[in-house]
Amino acid sequence: MDEPSPEHGLTRLRSTLRLLYHGSSTMALRFQFSVLLVDLAIIAFFIATPLLRDRPSFIWIDIAVAVLLIADLVARALASTDPLRWLRQPTTIVDIFILITLLLPAWLANFGFLRILRLWTLSKSGVLWRPLKKFKLTQYREQGEAIVNIVTFLFLVSGFVLTFFGSPETGIEGYVDALYFTVTSVTTTGYGDVTLPGTAGRLTSIAVMIVGITLFVRLAQSIFRPNKVFFPCPQCGLQRHEPDAVHCKACGHVLNIPDPGN
Repeated sequence: MDEPSPEHGLTRLRSTLRLLYHGSSTMALRFQFSVLLVDLAIIAFFIATPLLRDRPSFIWIDIAVAVLLIADLVARALASTDPLRWLRQPTTIVDIFILITLLLPAWLANFGFLRILRLWTLSKSGVLWRPLKKFKLTQYREQGEAIVNIVTFLFLVSGFVLTFFGSPETGIEGYVDALYFTVTSVTTTGYGDVTLPGTAGRLTSIAVMIVGITLFVRLAQSIFRPNKVFFPCPQCGLQRHEPDAVHCKACGHVLNIPDPGN
């Protein structure tokens, strides 16, 4: 018998990974849920990084996370039907940059705060929201995305503030101080006990307040007045529609969006 060629083996591997990452079978859903749990653990590590950086075990955890991200990126590339197109996607580029900060921590230490963007890439790729579909809770996706955006923004800015403004003179001596400044700025509470010095500090504070307020307004809108509902059109597949839509705005197909009150 002829031995299987390497090309045939690679084709089978890609097919298997495609079914695991994008399929809807019981095995695929279990795999996707397991991957999601690992991703959330990695994000928790990224959030806790400023508190763990001085511990001896930090570098080994950092390396382990880098290995997991490499495995995930390679697997997703193989599972993609168009790897080059997948490679050009913004979420993939962000994930690759996060991986580089893990592989070169000594040279890119000042960019470590960008690792929290992994939460944003998971949200945009849809990985975070697959469990909602399984439990028929897709109507809450918009609220979930708004929460992810504000959480990502808070921790992203906190890491930036700690990296570039942390010092006894500014009152920002640790991660909690940076997070405290970010939250008080975003909510416009402005206690004044922690401030960023100089023109750069003022411009940073202004940007934090403007973007933060925008994200909070968006969060409030998604919770109290959702703009869209998730209901795939049977004709064209468009997923977002007005809550009272009768026809799909893309193709005109008649919709039967269920009443959330029923």
